[in-house]
Amino acid sequence: MKDLIISTPCLEDARKKSANQGIIFRDAFQIDNNLSNYLKSKYFYIRTFGCQANVRDSEIMAGMLTMAGMIQTDDYQKAAICIINTCAVRENAVDKMYGEIGTLKSMAKKSDVLAVCGCVCEQPSAVEKIRSTYPHINLIFGTHEVPLLMNYLKQIILDKYKRVISIKSQGGDVFENLPSKRTNPYKAFVNIMYGCNKFCTYCIVPYTRGRERSRLAKDILDECQELIDSGYQEITLLGQNVNAYGKDLKKGGLTFAQLLEEVAKLGIPRLRFTTSHPWDFSKDIIEVIAKYPNIMKSIHLPVQSGNDEILKSMGRRYNSTQYKKLVDEMKKMIPNLTLSTDIIVGFPNETYEQFLDTLKMVDYVQYDSAFTFIYSPRQGTPAAKKNDDVSLQEKHRRFNELVKTCEKYISASSSKMVGHVYDVLVDGPSKNNPNILSGYTESNKIVHFAGDQSLIGKIVKIKIIESHTYSLIGELYNE
Repeated sequence: MKDLIISTPCLEDARKKSANQGIIFRDAFQIDNNLSNYLKSKYFYIRTFGCQANVRDSEIMAGMLTMAGMIQTDDYQKAAICIINTCAVRENAVDKMYGEIGTLKSMAKKSDVLAVCGCVCEQPSAVEKIRSTYPHINLIFGTHEVPLLMNYLKQIILDKYKRVISIKSQGGDVFENLPSKRTNPYKAFVNIMYGCNKFCTYCIVPYTRGRERSRLAKDILDECQELIDSGYQEITLLGQNVNAYGKDLKKGGLTFAQLLEEVAKLGIPRLRFTTSHPWDFSKDIIEVIAKYPNIMKSIHLPVQSGNDEILKSMGRRYNSTQYKKLVDEMKKMIPNLTLSTDIIVGFPNETYEQFLDTLKMVDYVQYDSAFTFIYSPRQGTPAAKKNDDVSLQEKHRRFNELVKTCEKYISASSSKMVGHVYDVLVDGPSKNNPNILSGYTESNKIVHFAGDQSLIGKIVKIKIIESHTYSLIGELYNE
């Protein structure tokens, strides 16, 4: 038995624009009959780290394996195929991923395939570490190779290769009509584009997900219509930068605003999108959001910092004044708008005075929710090469100060909801109490309330009776 190395990651290649960008493969998915016969009725396990894009990739892999006759399990010790789908955005996620890989060592003689895929695998140093430190992992593939999973399984199981490695650092291909096993029967993610061209200096995503490439509008609309026909209540349009949708397509393609409007017109009860880049957030997008009641008035608008020098060092392409102007325009045009954001603390050489500008931005916008992070250097990005004179202790101190400031407005936002009635899409039982149901308001606030299991998957009216900073307590409301 020998290794099959198809391709290995190269960050330099990832920086380049793909030569074959825009190639679309339709109905390319096939399963070898011998492989299907071998896998039938066996179990597979997938552990997903990271963002919604990773969740969507895992749903596609689960769809492939299910079509091959396999059964999904949450118990890796039962699985013939174990897949760890990784995230490289934060160090914490990477550390958890390595812990999970180590756990799979006990399965080396029980499972046919132990695989690691996703964003971490797009980094050369990570792949080398997995190869040398975790010999029980016999399949390593990147974000662009997800559609080829069944080929790799065949090469290991039938062709008897000891290990297969395939990471093509340039991604330009789009695969349509892949099988999918969605994790939620009422809420769905729909990819509208892949990759990002922004290359913010701290961000690894353009290297792990490739350059921007948009799906054709017809394919997106067909997928959304199929979901609506299947009874889905909520669709979230996905992209690393959804506002840039269509910029890579030939003349005649839709803009993001036009696509958003076309999906809204299909009649899905709830329509969301993520993630947005402030630099690409045009007025016509705001107008469409304001026009359609089924487009949720809850927007994620990452700011990252409130200081102009830090924003420039981050490569964010806007300054604090431009960001505030965009927020003002949104609030003016969209009644009852709620905003969430991402903020990084402790960017290399950030002074305390610069950090205070971020607190001033939080005071200005008064975010309804915020994802706050201590800067985590990603190998291969320009920011990781910077000398940093801010101690970790000081970063943590600033982080705590930021969280306290954010929570002031998050708590105020939640408190204002007490006594009012909101539409809530019921997700299912609460994680902490199976006798209590949980769901989300249109503004993406989680609500816990007593109710019958028959309400799961439905949109119901809930009166808020109690507020906690990050959650709400409610009761069913009968008009």
